[in-house]
Amino acid sequence: MHNTYICKKPRDSTAEIAPGDVISHRSPPVEHRPAGDVMMKKDQPAVKLYGTPFGIDTYYLRFALLYKPVALKFVPSDSHDTAAIEYESDVVSGSVDSLVRYLDDKFPEPQLLTGAGARLGETATPVVVRVVALQHRSMVWHLERMARWAEDLAARRGKARGDPAMGSPRMELKKFGRSYSQLLEVLLEHAQMEEKVVFPILEKADRGLCRAANEKHARDLPVMNGIKEDIKSIGVLDSGKPVYQEALSNLKTRLKTLKEHSKQHFEEEERELLPLMEATDLSKLQEVKALEQCLDTMQGTHSHLFRFFMEGLLPRDAMQYMDMIARCSDNERVCRLFRLVVEKENSLGLAISNTLK
Repeated sequence: MHNTYICKKPRDSTAEIAPGDVISHRSPPVEHRPAGDVMMKKDQPAVKLYGTPFGIDTYYLRFALLYKPVALKFVPSDSHDTAAIEYESDVVSGSVDSLVRYLDDKFPEPQLLTGAGARLGETATPVVVRVVALQHRSMVWHLERMARWAEDLAARRGKARGDPAMGSPRMELKKFGRSYSQLLEVLLEHAQMEEKVVFPILEKADRGLCRAANEKHARDLPVMNGIKEDIKSIGVLDSGKPVYQEALSNLKTRLKTLKEHSKQHFEEEERELLPLMEATDLSKLQEVKALEQCLDTMQGTHSHLFRFFMEGLLPRDAMQYMDMIARCSDNERVCRLFRLVVEKENSLGLAISNTLK
């Protein structure tokens, strides 16, 4: 019994990923294509991965292989205590680190490990700090994508089509609204996570910090919700009227402002607040508990929006995020999250062929 996963050639442009690319007919840079959106040489041998069907290490390696330009044949095998990889004449087994290092050596682009060959999760920085910073990176990438998309819409004045895959201008606006709603949910859940988990921990190091930080979040909320209402209003306007084109121009401006304000806010947190986490001196057990509380608060982001969230991370950052999730004490939760990004590859640009033998 085995499952064969076949990577598709990347599209010339994907409006939902990088809307501006359709104008210059460029593919997204290899380092920031979604997992699975990779190029393969014709007739290139597949990588065979042997491992426990529902093991955390197996899911982790399957996720790593989504970034590599090679087909995957996953061979479920309860007889393998540790995962193993077979490629051409090589058969490699051992730790997850060693297998990912092997993949980086065989398929150098993109690199998933640091130059020293260590998994990014193994650092002295508190895990909650890294979770927050990586979430910032994903949200900034999506904010930049939405701002670029809004600029593209305004430039076309709501008339000319962009990426043909987006359909008519009205259909494209609906997709734009849906994508912004997803981003808004991630932004709001992230803010709630900081308010309920991160800031109370930091309060031990700096009294009064929670109140000031929460006030900054409160100032952003009307802007974020206002943009959502703007998109709804544009959807019912006549695209041939000047008011429609003016509304698109205003939307572009508001999204650009939100992007710049959010980037500044995130940078301030990482520069002024998160370093205080070192002073709280959390034990490893307390760090894991805080991590699990973060995931509890961000239920939507780590369930139906998990693939959307992961698209905003560079491969190394995505692997680091998976490393940190793997630290949770609830193995069932870890497997469930990993499964979301390796067993529904259609959402990541993969064609799936399941063959039972």
